This record gives sequence, structure tokens and C-alpha cells, in this order.
Amino acid sequence: MRRTIACLLLATFVLPGAQPVRARKAMVVSREANATDAGVAVLRAGGNAIDAAAAVGFALAVTHPSAGNVGGGGFMLIRFADGRSTFIDFRERAPLQATRDMYLDKDWNPTRDSVLGWRAAGVPGTPRGLEYAQRKYGKAKWADVVAPSVRLARDGFTVSYGLANTLKGAKNLAEFEESKRIFQKNGEFYEAGGTLKQPELAGVLERIQKNGARDFYEGETARILASEMAKHGGVITLDDLKQYEVAERKPLEGDFRGYKVITAPPPSSGGIGILQMLAVLEKTGYEKQGAGSAQAIHYTAEAMRRYYADRAEHLGDPDFWPVPVSKLLSATYVSKLRASIDPDKATNSDAIKAGDLKTMESTETTHYSIVDSEGNCVAVTYTLNGGYGSGVTVPGLGFLLNNEMDDFSVKPGHPNMFGALGGEANAIIPKKRPLSSMSPSIVLKDGKPFLVVGTPGGTKILTSVMQVIQNVIDFKMNAQDAVNFPRFHHQWRPDKLQMEPQFSPDTRKLLEQRGHAVEIVRNICEMAVIQFEETGWLAGASDPRVEGKAAGY
Repeated sequence: MRRTIACLLLATFVLPGAQPVRARKAMVVSREANATDAGVAVLRAGGNAIDAAAAVGFALAVTHPSAGNVGGGGFMLIRFADGRSTFIDFRERAPLQATRDMYLDKDWNPTRDSVLGWRAAGVPGTPRGLEYAQRKYGKAKWADVVAPSVRLARDGFTVSYGLANTLKGAKNLAEFEESKRIFQKNGEFYEAGGTLKQPELAGVLERIQKNGARDFYEGETARILASEMAKHGGVITLDDLKQYEVAERKPLEGDFRGYKVITAPPPSSGGIGILQMLAVLEKTGYEKQGAGSAQAIHYTAEAMRRYYADRAEHLGDPDFWPVPVSKLLSATYVSKLRASIDPDKATNSDAIKAGDLKTMESTETTHYSIVDSEGNCVAVTYTLNGGYGSGVTVPGLGFLLNNEMDDFSVKPGHPNMFGALGGEANAIIPKKRPLSSMSPSIVLKDGKPFLVVGTPGGTKILTSVMQVIQNVIDFKMNAQDAVNFPRFHHQWRPDKLQMEPQFSPDTRKLLEQRGHAVEIVRNICEMAVIQFEETGWLAGASDPRVEGKAAGY
């Protein structure tokens, strides 16, 4: 019976005509209801979108522990009401003691250490990143921004059905005593409707509320974290924490059918990918047979396939590697990629190599989108990498550590936990940031905000963000229909076209006849989208694939 209900729910979310949540002045869309409510409360109290973004980020660290975090990192894209934009990079960094081959055994084969346990963690950036953004661009009191998360951690919150199931099924949590105690009740497990209190995490958040992020990087929290790292064979030291810095970067911009797409620069691989793939598709006529057609999927998958070959070769931390952004997005190179697509046949990935440019980035991440009454727009994607990160909860501190070191090329040419290949550009170097797929994006129409969009999902992030943009612009869907519509993904290696099950069997068959190796997967990503409608209303769309919430006023 449960399986039948699940199938019915999956079938219903692709029906057209679904309506987003609408509001006149401001909107917050996130993965979890308490976090959305925290953001709305900050906006109602006079805070702006950046204040709300910090409040939602800290709240998710409490209520969405598989991805929300203080022990991870991420990106924040801001488009201000006056037309300026900026990108705040608080991605994790490799520890000072990190070495290129630290996750290879004596036979040079990758170990589990980059995925599970204390050694998997990069230096966290979230507390400093959220504070950096709020102090520089927010207007609320810092204590008021952090207050909702302190309350949720100290007093507890109601465990949802989805959270109860993921906590119960998280095998990595069961491997570590503190994680099993806090999140799995020592094997008794939380049930939906129960209350989850996190007093140790509340203590960390209270110190951040009182003393700012400095406590996390130089104060009591830092000293406890460094001490526990040393006890358990981790490599993050007090020096690593003290030396962590946020990087503020210039966003990437590109055009698609007269719209301007503002998106994530390196060390994200997502923004370059979105811009390149949209440029390849723009002159193909791929859209003529409609959304979900074999033609539309074929052309889009071929554009995806080509970009991921480039990603593996050319993308890395721009502070350590000369990423050829302009060449990857040049009209000449885009035309070459477009011309290489056979309209009737899939290209075997063995025949695709990264472009020679000498002459001319978990599934458990989370995203939220915010618009305030002034017209400021914020898109934030942040992560622990895998679900519940490394599985490690720091004793005495109550937060989970990331396993972001796996996003480096642990062994160039060897796939990471998402199946993505990487090379020298993404090799491990101390203080370097690993390549990411996180792609917070904002689309403008006639110079004004039109879409705020993003998602978690590992390497599927950028392809999913692109599909929502396509759904709205090319296929004229409203925000909710664009989010609900089934998605697909191709990343060059492995040579598979992954598709959600709601696509027509006839469409799948046509794609297989063109040479695509189709693989059906249950869900691809979870979008959080805000659209500026012509009526003047804000339309917020959370994803029915998860327990998200859109709310505004």
C-alpha cells in the first residue's frame, strides 16, 4: 500500500497547472518549514534578504542535519535592488596537513577515508561565510539573525516523517557513537511527531550569537574541534580554523534568448556549465517538439555530455588553477560543440574528449532562495557533501562534519562518490577549495529580477538548474510546473542518461533508439525557486519531491 501511495504521489507532481505560493512583498523557499519560517520572521522584523539568508542557513543546521550545517560550506549569490551583484564563496578548504595522495593506500587505490570519518572533512566555511555576508550587506542585529536557530536547537522541533526516515536509514551515523546517540537515539530512533533537541549544538550557536563566527574559528568551539580532531586522527588544526577566509568573487553572467543569467563562478563548475549548455542549445531548435519530447531531451543530454568532459579536465579552484572561463564560453567554442551534435544519434562518450583550449565540479546539499520587499535577491547553496557528511558528530559540539575532501580528485581519473571524474586541476593542495557543482543562479528579464533558482544534488545540480530555466523560458511553465516537471541528467561518465520515471515510455524508447543508455532513477534534485510574475506577484515554488516550504507576505 505504501509503495502504491508513493507511486501516485510521483505521478501527480508532473501534472501541469500546479500553482506556486504567491506573495506581494517577500518570499522564502527552503527545504524545511522551520527554516523557511525563520527567514520570513527576520524579513517581517525589518531585515533584508541577506539577514534572512543567514537566519535560514543557521536554522537548517538544526532542522535539516543531513545537509544544513555549521560544519560545511557553500556559496551565496546576491543581486541587490540597485542592480549590483556579488558572489560569496565560503566553500571548505583543504587542511594545511593535506597531501595530494592522502586517500590512497599502499597500492595507490582510493580508501574510504575521503568519504567517512574524521579525515574526510575540509575546513568548514559556513559560520564565517554567513557572518561575512550579514555583517557586510545585512541590516538586522546579528543576535536576532541567529536567535531562531538557537531556539530550535535548545527547545527542539517536531521531527517530520521524511527526517525520521532519513535518520533511521543513515548508516554512516550508526558508525560513530556521538552521531548515533544524538541523531538515532542509540538505535531506538526518532519517529515522526517526536521532538529532536540538540543542547550541544545550541551551545555552539549561542556562542556564535554572542561572539560571532570568531568563536567557531578561534574561541571555545575552535579549541574543542581541534582537540577532538587530534584525538581521532583528523587533520584540521587550530591554525586551519584561524586561517580560514571567505572569498568574495564576481559572478559569471551570460545571455540566453534575451534573458541575463547571473550564476556561480569557479570553484563552482555549475555556472560555467549552465552558461555553456544554454549557449549550445540556443540555436538548435531543440525546443520545437515541446518539453519532455525525445528531441528536447536528446539535444540537452548531448550538451550535458560535452560539458562534463570539459569539467573533468579544466575546472578547479581559480586561486590555484588557471580556469579558462572565457574560452569555455566563447562563441567559437560553443559553435564547435553545437556542430558536433548529431540530431538523430547519441554520441558515444568514448568519442568525446575535453576541448583543446590552448588556442583559444551529494546528493545531500541544500538550497534556499529569498527575495525581500526592497527587491534584493539571494540564492544560497551549501552542503556537507554526502548525506550527513562524514558521519562524524563532534563530541561536545553537536554538529556534523563534512566529507568535502572527496570533491577533490583523490586520484586523477578516478570517479568520486558522485561518479564524477577529475584531473590535475582539482588535485588536493593545502588551503585549496574543492571543485563544486553548486549553482545558485538569478535570471534577469529586461534588467529586472525574473527567477531565483538553485538545488542540491551533487553533479546533477547544474543540469537541474538549467532545466528549470528552460522550462520557464522555452516551455512557458509557471514556477511550480517548472519545478514539478520530471528531470534527466547526463554527465559524460558514466555513459548513461538518467531519467525520472514520469517520462513517457514511448519517449524513453525513442531515446534508446537514438543510442542513449537510459537509466531510471527515483528522484533528481530538489528545487527552490522564486519567480517574479508579470502581475507583480512573487511566486514561490518548493519541490514536491521533498518536504520543502515556500512562504511570504
